[in-house]
Amino acid sequence: MIRKALPLLAVALFASTLGGAHAQTAAPPNGFEKQLQRLDLSVAGVGIYNSTGTGSVVTYLGAPNQGQSMTVQASNTLGALISIHYIAKPYVGLEFNYGYARYDDNFTGPGVSNYFLAPNSPKYQVQSKVNEYTIGYLITPPHPLFGWQPFISAGAGSQGFKPTPLGGQEEREQARMTYYYSLGLQKNYGQHLGLRVGFRELFFLAPDFGDNYLTILQRGTTMEPMAGFYLHF
Repeated sequence: MIRKALPLLAVALFASTLGGAHAQTAAPPNGFEKQLQRLDLSVAGVGIYNSTGTGSVVTYLGAPNQGQSMTVQASNTLGALISIHYIAKPYVGLEFNYGYARYDDNFTGPGVSNYFLAPNSPKYQVQSKVNEYTIGYLITPPHPLFGWQPFISAGAGSQGFKPTPLGGQEEREQARMTYYYSLGLQKNYGQHLGLRVGFRELFFLAPDFGDNYLTILQRGTTMEPMAGFYLHF
């Protein structure tokens, strides 16, 4: 009798173990897990399209080319953007961004050619690694557009312009206060993966690398179409 009952006891024990495991899996998330579920990490490729600024070298800094006209044009390139989204509620969230790009700032005009360039040289070129560190307010409206969830963000931070060893003309590293906004669409594919596309625009003072002969105090902008994926915790 005992031997006949042993298989039934084993089956009952196995079933109770599965039931306990299922109950444990289905248990509501704790506070830490709830916070983690509000986070996602995205990696995107971005296009870098920079504006052109023209002005006169400022006179109060005592540069030898003061008052002369100068134009700064940064080249266009591709870069990368890593973002963390924290969504407390659809209209309450935070965004943290790290961006990387590498491009040239080209200085042209009489303020350069008459003082610092060799004959027939068209520009003074400074190649830099550019790192963005920004934080912003994030809105993710719950109403989809054609099956995609929209998002909007705006914030501020800084960009670091670090001249490269070979193409940086031995200029100094410089940080610039940066403001930005972004908007776009995102869509989940499964529980933990999604796609994100959008557009960003950054606003900052054009770099002069701490040199008074490159200071024209012109605002620059960078437009960044982007596309990538995100991981939802």
